[in-house]
Amino acid sequence: MSISDDYRSAGFAGELGFGTRPAVVVIDFCRAYLDTESPLFADVEPARASTQRIVELARSTQVPVLHTRVEYQPGGINGGVFFRKVAALESFVAGNPLAEYGQGLEPVPGEIVITKQYASGFFGTSMAASLTAMGIDTLIHTGVSTSGCVRATAVDACQHGFVPIIVRDAVGDRNDAVHQANLFDLHAKYGDVVSETDVSSYLKGLRS
Repeated sequence: MSISDDYRSAGFAGELGFGTRPAVVVIDFCRAYLDTESPLFADVEPARASTQRIVELARSTQVPVLHTRVEYQPGGINGGVFFRKVAALESFVAGNPLAEYGQGLEPVPGEIVITKQYASGFFGTSMAASLTAMGIDTLIHTGVSTSGCVRATAVDACQHGFVPIIVRDAVGDRNDAVHQANLFDLHAKYGDVVSETDVSSYLKGLRS
């Protein structure tokens, strides 16, 4: 029996499906993950390109787009244990150019930007309240990294009552084995992992 079949036979990996009021979240997609000189560099250009296509389609269909970004005060005083644990988070101290948005992923006027200090876009932020106020039921996840902030945000989306849709093509990590393992586990327990094609078809269908 395959691992997938084993999980399904035990009752995991159910399908949630898309809701009727989606939003797209771009999670931390900044230069720190795209610049080869950065300690956080990962080979995620395909995910950046996929994210850009999804964002452009969402905007054309009037689907809200939110962005999360990480920023710390000098010395990481507001980063707590997380900042102490991960030295690479120095990349997100205010003023560091590595924290700037990835090419083609800059917010446009009217889009919500969530500034955070921890992995989840929900933790210690107004994200849940903003989504609730907009009547959102489905959160389409893009960004980096799959094992870190994407995973944490998807788990919290589930726990706040939003259907987490994780776009396989639009998320990435520094190691493919870690990336794939986290996608498997997210799909098994917390949300639906789908392709860019599936999300594009869904968003285009909202026009009708």
